[in-house]
Amino acid sequence: MEEKICHIDFATLENFMRDSLIGAGVPAADAATCAEVLITADKLGIDSHGIGRLKPIYIDRIKAGIQNPVTEVEWVRKSPTTAVIDAHDGMGMVASKQAMQYAIDRADELGMGMAVVRNSTHYGIAGYYALMAAKRNMIGICGTNARPSIAPTFGVENMLGTNPLTFAMPTDEKFPFFLDCATSVSQRGKIEVYGRAGKELPPGWVIDENGETRTDTLQILEDLVKGKAALTPLGGLGEATAGYKGYGYATVVEILSAALQHGSFLKGLLGFSPEGVKQPYHLGHFFIAINIANFIDPEDFKHTAGEILRALRNSRKAPGCGRIYTAGEKEYENFVRRSSEGVPVNATLQKTMKELQREYHLDQYHFDF
Repeated sequence: MEEKICHIDFATLENFMRDSLIGAGVPAADAATCAEVLITADKLGIDSHGIGRLKPIYIDRIKAGIQNPVTEVEWVRKSPTTAVIDAHDGMGMVASKQAMQYAIDRADELGMGMAVVRNSTHYGIAGYYALMAAKRNMIGICGTNARPSIAPTFGVENMLGTNPLTFAMPTDEKFPFFLDCATSVSQRGKIEVYGRAGKELPPGWVIDENGETRTDTLQILEDLVKGKAALTPLGGLGEATAGYKGYGYATVVEILSAALQHGSFLKGLLGFSPEGVKQPYHLGHFFIAINIANFIDPEDFKHTAGEILRALRNSRKAPGCGRIYTAGEKEYENFVRRSSEGVPVNATLQKTMKELQREYHLDQYHFDF
């Protein structure tokens, strides 16, 4: 029997997430920020980081006492172009948006800006913050560490997070160049999508304690937390397909997310005390904004960037392949399609949304499920 998929328009879904977070104790303005980040993922088709994470990653952690619904942002250090922020285990999106805005403001004034955050929590899609800069004719770069998932090359222990290294750059096309991806072959959010759909994983994404590939999705999600499974870095196992490159980039992100802000790292991000008690994740992030106008007229930059992307898309295709994409193109097409169709919500998410609706008395929403 085919699963019933419902489609919900952007505004309704964003408002529902905002109101659910308010119900969980997040102040209204902060809840709006968080919902804006989450709906951005759903708009772009990044289903691993949108409505699917509202309850398990944010609301459940608030209820567990390991994430503060009220975010006390402390500006630890400031210079003309840099800042260090302590989020005190509040909502990651709230501290992160302020950090990237600070970097953008400094870049607007002085050409470049950078801010780093410590003691934070999951901040949604990294691309949201890079896109903030691209919308201002700037180059946006950001990244975050995360709870250990990736095994180092030739290892089987999950040591590094999925650690995205993310870029956004304006172009003369309808969409920017936008690269937002983990430094592992896949990432936990995508595995959760497979789990909700009842699908097994493709071989090569996850290994067990003996270095053998695993595909049993639901058990993998449990074993990643227990340290009995690990994600493979970009490039895959060993050196034959250059897995050391993904391992290296994941380490770059780990250092920039911890060393500049005197933050936690590696096993310090497990979310459990040595005694096995749940605790805050204490994540770290970094945000960089580069003002293109300090180098060249932004329109010239955007034209050159567009020419590069068009040349790539128009290059010779492999046999049987009708199209070449550039980063950000599929996300733009998802946005266009979902602007009219809405965001697809499967049966598992429908059930979760109904539970939240009842719990927080959100009777103003009338969903068709």
